[in-house]
Amino acid sequence: MELKKLNKYDKAYLRIAKEWSQLSYCKRKQVGAIIVRDRMIISDGYNGTPSGFENCCEDEAGLTNWYVLHAEANAILKVARSTQTCDGATLYITLSPCQECSKLIHQSGIKRVVYQYGYRDTTGVDFLVQAGVLVEQIEDLD
Repeated sequence: MELKKLNKYDKAYLRIAKEWSQLSYCKRKQVGAIIVRDRMIISDGYNGTPSGFENCCEDEAGLTNWYVLHAEANAILKVARSTQTCDGATLYITLSPCQECSKLIHQSGIKRVVYQYGYRDTTGVDFLVQAGVLVEQIEDLD
C-alpha cells in the first residue's frame, strides 16, 4: 500500500483509538487501543479495571491501582477470547506501550505498533524494536 494512503488509514485508526480512550474511567490518564488485521478492526480496548470490579482506577492518593489493565492488554485479551488472531496485526494506541505490555504485544504476534504520544519510559518501545516489531509515532492526526 502506498505510504500516503497508509498514513491516512493510520491517522484514522489512531483517531478511533483516541475516541475509545474516552470510555476509560481512569482519571490520571485515558488510553485507547485498536487492533487491526487485514484492514479490519478485530479488537479494541481502553485502560480500566478487570470485569466485575468497580470502575475506580486510582486510590485515595490518586495513584493508579496495581490491578488496572492497560488499553493494549485489554485489546489483546479480547482477541484471546475470540476466534481472531493478532498474527501480523497492527496495534494503534494513544500512548506508547510500557515494558509489560510490550511483552504481550510481541508474544501475541502483532508486527506493527502506531502510537500518538510517547510514555516517559521508552523501554517498552525499545524492546519492541529489538524484537523486530515496526514502531511508529504519529502525533499530528489532522
